[in-house]
Amino acid sequence: MNMTLNPPTPNFLLKRALPTLIIIVAIYLLSLLLGIHINAVALTIILMVTFCLIKMPVPIALIMAALLGGLQSGLSFGDSLAAFNENLLSGAQIGITYIMIGAFAVALARSGLLELLAAKITKKMDSNTVTAHKSIKWTLFIIFAVAALMSQNLVPVHIAFIPILIPPLIHIMNELKMDRRAVACILASCISVAYLLIPYGFGDVYLKQILLASANDVGASLGFVATSSMAPKAMFFPVMGIIAGMLFAVFITYRKQREYKDLPVLTSKVKSDKPINKFQIAITLISIGVALTLQIMYDSLLVGALIGFVILSFSRIFRWNEQDGVFTQGVALMAEISVVITLATGFAGVITATGEVNSLIEIFMSYIGDNRVMGATVMILMGLFITIGFGDSFASVAILAPIYLPLALLLGFSPLASLAILGASAALGDAGSPASSITLGVTAGLNADGQHDHMIDSVIPTFTHINIGMVLFTWVAVVYIL
Repeated sequence: MNMTLNPPTPNFLLKRALPTLIIIVAIYLLSLLLGIHINAVALTIILMVTFCLIKMPVPIALIMAALLGGLQSGLSFGDSLAAFNENLLSGAQIGITYIMIGAFAVALARSGLLELLAAKITKKMDSNTVTAHKSIKWTLFIIFAVAALMSQNLVPVHIAFIPILIPPLIHIMNELKMDRRAVACILASCISVAYLLIPYGFGDVYLKQILLASANDVGASLGFVATSSMAPKAMFFPVMGIIAGMLFAVFITYRKQREYKDLPVLTSKVKSDKPINKFQIAITLISIGVALTLQIMYDSLLVGALIGFVILSFSRIFRWNEQDGVFTQGVALMAEISVVITLATGFAGVITATGEVNSLIEIFMSYIGDNRVMGATVMILMGLFITIGFGDSFASVAILAPIYLPLALLLGFSPLASLAILGASAALGDAGSPASSITLGVTAGLNADGQHDHMIDSVIPTFTHINIGMVLFTWVAVVYIL
């Protein structure tokens, strides 16, 4: 999700954005003068990434790049727009699910359950306990990991738990001299692991509704068929790379203590208005259980989140006439990512409509031949480049699928390996991207006292450990194992 912590300054516009656009226009005009045809698919993706890197909003970057790419392929403006609009439906269905998840997440946050958990942890870990027992550090690490894992499946609140759970524990973390970069890696890793491997909650959205659906849509004409059991198997080795990177960060890179000042902490605005009672705790737990049960029974996260929200509405956690406000907060929480996922399917539709996917693949094959080692390397690294600029793995699948799946099959990769390349390449856009909702959420929690820099303390640590680990493990798996 492409959120911006600080808006672009006039200097950025004059010194980076405009020169970048001028260079792109100059290269394009030069190619026209020399009679060199630029592949429309390649141009579309390059423009999309460039627009994101110069801090254009992702929705605008997607629409502009798609329409310009369509024009480059020879499609009229009307045909390009029609191709974009005709493919929005599948993305819109996922987007609506995200909106409902956001509403359920805010309702759960208003329940005070996470605040209660944070308060109990803080109460038990007073300064004397911290001094006497260094094992508290590892207890906190485990709590952070479990909370991150549960946030994607059992309690599908995505990143909403971070600004609620982390700030009350900042004081204890400071006393422990805990390196927050290690915490950033734990949170980002476990969030990614949960939705990339476990096919429930956000895992159901990514693995089934997006990865499998995109692969089967593109692969239908290629004789490729992926079953629901294949997605978790394909993502197993990339996930092992994430875990390896996290362990390296915790036990080696950031194992030493780090000093922090004891400064005032800002708490989340999304929280309960009054202390939670036992009845409300019970209702909250029931809503979570019902949401999970319905999700499994009907294979629908939308239905689970909807009924969970309705149950919480009857629990007196918030007033009946406040439902609209809670739902609106949920929409605000997930609005941009919902829009981006919807527009990404339209973007992918234009890529297919250009008719130049095959020519791009032929160009690629002319350079690497049937060298699977080189092919896997280039595809994974290109996926890293594209999705880091884009910042969202859920929306990246639809963009990469029309190119990556045919290419992987032509290179002789197995269906499982092809799915792994596609799924891992798209997932590289979450952990380690400055524009990712995960890294932004991590920073929102750990920077509650202003001592955790987004780029230096969240983005760079997660990129160098999680993304590099995923790249290496994916490459070995698709070339030598799958």
